[in-house]
Amino acid sequence: MKAFRDAVYARDTAAIEALLAENVVFTSPVAFKPYPGKAITAAILRAVLRVFEDFRYVKELSAAGDRDHALVFEATVGGRAITGCDFLHLDEDGLIDEFTVMVRPLSAAQALAEAMNAQFPRIQREATDG
Repeated sequence: MKAFRDAVYARDTAAIEALLAENVVFTSPVAFKPYPGKAITAAILRAVLRVFEDFRYVKELSAAGDRDHALVFEATVGGRAITGCDFLHLDEDGLIDEFTVMVRPLSAAQALAEAMNAQFPRIQREATDG
């Protein structure tokens, strides 16, 4: 997961997208249904980079050779401190095919939902315009 963390820290959206499988499914902490597909997942992750401030990974949990990884992060959104975890699953080719995010506390999750809702028209444009 070093390549993913490095891409996030560099804010290298092309590198992040290159690590996603075509059939990746993104499960949001603030949306009821998952978002299937590389285009929408990449657009959502670009928006996350725009709304999170002071983002940093503070812990990674995985077993050697395991295809499941948990990346614990801290950031600020809308003036609220947020702690969360990216749960990533890699396919046989080493690409991310499942991306699930959980966040806390509730007030920060609400601030994240509000910030991402404001981004959603742009997310949809980016996902369909490629």
